[in-house]
Amino acid sequence: MADLSALPPGSYWNIDEIAAGLRAARQRWRDAHRRNAEHGAVGFPSRHDLDKIMAALCGALFPLRLGPSFVRLENEDAFVAQTLQTALARIYGQIRLELGYSLPDASAEKIDADAAFIIGQFAAALPSLRELLDSDVEAAFAGDPAALSVDEVLICYPCVLAIIHHRLAHLLHRLGAPLVARIIAEIANSKTGIDIHPGAQIGRSFFIDHGTGVVIGETAVIGERVRLYQAVTLGARGFPVDDEGVIQRGLPRHPIIEDGVVIYAGATLLGRITVGRNSIIGGNVWLTESVPPDSYVDQARARRFAAGRDLADAEDGKVQSIRGH
Repeated sequence: MADLSALPPGSYWNIDEIAAGLRAARQRWRDAHRRNAEHGAVGFPSRHDLDKIMAALCGALFPLRLGPSFVRLENEDAFVAQTLQTALARIYGQIRLELGYSLPDASAEKIDADAAFIIGQFAAALPSLRELLDSDVEAAFAGDPAALSVDEVLICYPCVLAIIHHRLAHLLHRLGAPLVARIIAEIANSKTGIDIHPGAQIGRSFFIDHGTGVVIGETAVIGERVRLYQAVTLGARGFPVDDEGVIQRGLPRHPIIEDGVVIYAGATLLGRITVGRNSIIGGNVWLTESVPPDSYVDQARARRFAAGRDLADAEDGKVQSIRGH
């Protein structure tokens, strides 16, 4: 605790002493983590700048609904072109900062070439990404009887904002800008309460109803026409470590959710399990084992239905297959 007794009356802090203490704390951390040395001279991608860039890209993707109020049909194309020119140039700069940080020994020419490749591929994918997002918006409208229009879904629903951010972040993550992608994901998380790692693979027509508290881990794989409700977790059951106790990164450790699955509020699915297509996972279920297609799992039991016939009834959340009578 700093001694403030020697300060002039009316002074509440000693800025020189505080700054010196912070400098000493930074140096102690750097001395202890040489293998994770900071490259502060290069600079880092800016969360503040990326927040502005994402707002611009949302407007470019959906100009009449997420763009500024002056956009009309007659100036829509001009707005999109101008907005993209600025936003892509700015995100290119953020990618260069990431590459300069992650590749400190690379030449400026190498960083420029890699950043140019990433932004070029990213820009070229935007039209197809817009079509993918259209399927998500339509799924939200079709899946929620409270929605009066697709416009309401696009403007109001937090899941749409989270999914737009995820689709863009996942593209950047796949192209080789994982730090920029992770910042974009965390911007969406702070705005919506929906936490989707940019590495997660998500198919078409994805809908998160309500959404608050949803967590989707890095290696999760989600098929088409999947619907989640609030507070669903697709998480890891554990973290494998090597012989020295260091976490092994990038290994598949999150669930695979096949096409047409519905997962209700509060369900927790952990580990590299597979939920078969067209299954329903009830609210507050804790699931750590795979289930076959067309399953229904609730808190007390799991039942498998096929062709309208109840084929199995098993306690403790385990699905068994029993042939017809």
